[in-house]
Amino acid sequence: ESRDEENIPLNPFTAGVYVATMMAQIDVLLEAGHPYSEVVNESVIEAVDSLCPYMHYRGVAFMVDNCSFTAKTGSRKWAPRFDYILDQLAYTAVDNGKPVNEDIISAFQNHRVHAAVTACCELRPTVDISVGAASSTKEIVIE
Repeated sequence: ESRDEENIPLNPFTAGVYVATMMAQIDVLLEAGHPYSEVVNESVIEAVDSLCPYMHYRGVAFMVDNCSFTAKTGSRKWAPRFDYILDQLAYTAVDNGKPVNEDIISAFQNHRVHAAVTACCELRPTVDISVGAASSTKEIVIE
């Protein structure tokens, strides 16, 4: 069954938090000296091609359960800490009516990674992920 992309609800605040976390990861990887191809793959392409379809289809827990051991362990370790920081800083700022920092918006719009994302996306094949099949050892029945 295909989805109607135009009718998928999108919360602008949630989308903003998602993109901000993606950009934070991009900045951390670039500052650590990772090549652009790795930064784009780890931060953007894997999210768009794998993680987002899994989250949309079965939720975050399913996505985490079907990641690599390292990703699973990391997400379970860092998610509560990250959630706490968002609750204490980002969400309270919005709740208290703090205005949007236009410098951050401008930095995003002019970030050097956008050209790398464009170049990497032109080089990769189209992908159609299947999320309907059993995909973890917990779901696969061995006959």
